[in-house]
Amino acid sequence: MKKSTLVFSAILMACSTITALAADVSGAWTGQMGGPNGGGFQISFTFKQEGMKLTGSVAGPQGESVTITDGKVDGDKVAFNISFNGMTIKHEGTISGEEMKLTSKADQGDFPGGEIVLKKSK
Repeated sequence: MKKSTLVFSAILMACSTITALAADVSGAWTGQMGGPNGGGFQISFTFKQEGMKLTGSVAGPQGESVTITDGKVDGDKVAFNISFNGMTIKHEGTISGEEMKLTSKADQGDFPGGEIVLKKSK
């Protein structure tokens, strides 16, 4: 075998190992989101991952779906935005197996940010 073929093969193997380590978040995830007055509500996310690109939607207690934008998955890190009522809420977090921990922050001060722990639905 030529030296260049061996180097190329080693690079391919390294890349496939990195891809295998990346989390696959495709599917349905649910959790509780805290409310401003101490209460909370059920929130459901549906994700579709293609490589590092993340798309999907989120549904709150009223059941209306909001589209996820600017989504990406990088290893065990996830980030995406949702927009409604003229506001954008950024979500960033980590994935560990069947659990995703997110921190959310709105671009407007009226909407409190917070933390959400999601569990992957079976």
